[in-house]
Amino acid sequence: MDSLTDMTEPPAPAAEPAAPQPKATRDPEGTRARIMAAATEEFARYGLGGARVDRIAEQAGTNKRMLYYHVGNKEELYLAVLEDAYDHIRATERTLSLETLEPPEAIARLIGFTWQYFLDCPEFMALLNIENLHKAELLKTSGKVQSMHSPFVQMIADVLKRGVAQGVFRPGVDAVQLYISIAGLSYFYLSNVHTLSVIFGRDLLAEPAKEERLSHMVELVLQSLRA
Repeated sequence: MDSLTDMTEPPAPAAEPAAPQPKATRDPEGTRARIMAAATEEFARYGLGGARVDRIAEQAGTNKRMLYYHVGNKEELYLAVLEDAYDHIRATERTLSLETLEPPEAIARLIGFTWQYFLDCPEFMALLNIENLHKAELLKTSGKVQSMHSPFVQMIADVLKRGVAQGVFRPGVDAVQLYISIAGLSYFYLSNVHTLSVIFGRDLLAEPAKEERLSHMVELVLQSLRA
């Protein structure tokens, strides 16, 4: 040692580790996806009035500040959930490849898909119920929803047109009215399944009952379209 100073000088303090970055800054798409999933569940369960932003943020593993940053306020988040719900069902319908099927088979596939989608996604029906209670006030402000549905309506119209040209469907069926009827046949059954089960003394969610319902819907719609 050259001096006493060398023996007594304290070592330089170690540098503190850098504070970890919030997940949201490293994975904005993942953060938004978690927010949307949590918000969909919250709004479907509690409605627009009963939903709580703090519960959504907690479920998504983030905080309200980041939620507002990624999506917006409560009403904007609710509208985003509605738009995402419609976008998902319309995008999934495009994978059905109805244009590759014979017209009756295409309509049967659409009915089967709609039925199964409502069964698999009860939150979608819940959101529809909630927004109808509000008379679609927020949905009216969307700049996306109508544009999502135009190609879908055209897809059904093309199936009908091919069916008429082949002589298997009668002319004059409106594509929008047809889809409303298809959706309504599934929607009414499932949205009222508990009361209907009590009234008619049947378990209408039992597998045989669900199979019977699908078969009935396909037969009913195709019979109405036949030339």
